[in-house]
Amino acid sequence: MSPIKTHSKDAILQVTLDRPKANAIDLETSKIMGAVFEDFRDNPEMRVAIITGGGNKFFCPGWDLKAAADGDAVDGDYGVGGFGGLQEMRAMNKPVIAAVNGIACGGGLELALSADIILAAEHASFALPEIRSGTVADAASVKLPKRIPYHIAMELLLTGRWFDVNEAFRWGLVNEIVASNQLLDRAWEFARLLASGPPLVYAAIKEIVRDAEDTKFQDAMNRITKSQLPAVERLYRSEDQLEGARAFAEKRNPVWQGN
Repeated sequence: MSPIKTHSKDAILQVTLDRPKANAIDLETSKIMGAVFEDFRDNPEMRVAIITGGGNKFFCPGWDLKAAADGDAVDGDYGVGGFGGLQEMRAMNKPVIAAVNGIACGGGLELALSADIILAAEHASFALPEIRSGTVADAASVKLPKRIPYHIAMELLLTGRWFDVNEAFRWGLVNEIVASNQLLDRAWEFARLLASGPPLVYAAIKEIVRDAEDTKFQDAMNRITKSQLPAVERLYRSEDQLEGARAFAEKRNPVWQGN
């Protein structure tokens, strides 16, 4: 039985990590996830993805230590997209929503950080406990100080302490806290909103944000004006951009075609 379940409807793909008992990720699972997200990225019919965990206790605790004990190398081949299929997926220019349905620690929290929107159940909890086992939460060390206040990020990285969903919300780590029995409904509601929007604009936004992450403002603007960002140039030369202007002038809702 595959540890990854997928369901698609209305241009939305739901990816469920369902690997009892805790939804931990081993090398094989990571490779499957990478293939799923690569297909989502490259499929013009798909516009938004949701990543969640099976059950209501664990979103994902990260790396499968039992698999590691049986020979899975921590520095092994995680497949396309790196750990969990999202962290290093190149040109992922479509929105991804994480629906955190329980414990998200270590690589599981890093997986959630790879999404664009994070919705969390009211009982969700988080930690980066790698320090306690003598290793480093590498992706979180890169991402977390850029997402929340530096000193808070460093405290969480250096202590490995647990924090609840209310603290995560207070620091802006999650977008919304949702009743546990409504989490997926809210994720699909959010996904439908995004799926109804302009896909080429989303692609341009994600490309600009990604490119500008470590770039000075004027250098980033110069790359845009010099036509150096493919997704931005595609938008500027698209029928969708003309459709947006026409719809505004005609006082109607635009019909996005993605071209």
